[in-house]
Amino acid sequence: MTSRVYETATHVFDPLHAYWESEANRKLVTFLLVALFIFALGLIELNRQGILPASWHEVVGLSHYGAINAAFTLVLLVEVISLIFVLPCSVSKSVGKQFEILALILLRNSFKELVYLPEPIQIGTDIMPVLRILADGFGALAIFVILGLYYRQQRQRSELMTGETRYRFVGAKKLVALGLLGVFIALAAYGGWDFFLGDRSFSFFATFYTVLIFTDILLVLISHRFLPTFHAVLRNSGYAVSTLLLRLSLTAPPYYDAAIGVSAALFALALTWTYNVFYTSKDG
Repeated sequence: MTSRVYETATHVFDPLHAYWESEANRKLVTFLLVALFIFALGLIELNRQGILPASWHEVVGLSHYGAINAAFTLVLLVEVISLIFVLPCSVSKSVGKQFEILALILLRNSFKELVYLPEPIQIGTDIMPVLRILADGFGALAIFVILGLYYRQQRQRSELMTGETRYRFVGAKKLVALGLLGVFIALAAYGGWDFFLGDRSFSFFATFYTVLIFTDILLVLISHRFLPTFHAVLRNSGYAVSTLLLRLSLTAPPYYDAAIGVSAALFALALTWTYNVFYTSKDG
């Protein structure tokens, strides 16, 4: 019965993954990004000219810089979907992908500060937006550098599991990924409804990353079934701690968000280095 569940998850997951990574889908995503950016610019200009209905005034906004935020939001949604499809891979790859998304979120936060600056752009008397741009920008750069070191620490590991056991392990992670994809679709739909018709209080990325906390714990428990050694359990649990810190950074105030995010990335790097140096690299 269990094997049948894993087979079903694999048959559903693999075609979805193949399509997402296909060249046709990449071209579609690129087109949507460009189209959204141009469309948002046009919509904002119409709103500035008073052509749009009054009910759209707050939703669309008056700053052209808002179009950058809209485009980067779509970029982040694309990266989150890619993260879901990476989950069945190694834990280290999944962690790296999450820090890539954090770096993009920090960059998006930098661009969001532009709405507080006048057009044409100039600093003016209030330099707080510029300081927040610098903090988030350098935070993203620091994580980018740490990720380079982190990926260099990754090694191909010897097979500890038989082919059947590894198939079941990966199948279990694919089942979790499919469940997470369903949660993503539901949250995205609710987030869209809240943005256009609600009070716009729903934070999609913070909510989804909270769900990821429970997903990480679930994956740690699943990996314990297939990789019960102490150092494998500690490594995977440590990665869960680093991603927990990562998600806390999303809700932290300015300056602290970048500091916590960089600290989380350093923790993941130190954990990987320690594992490679002091423990036999036999766990996948």
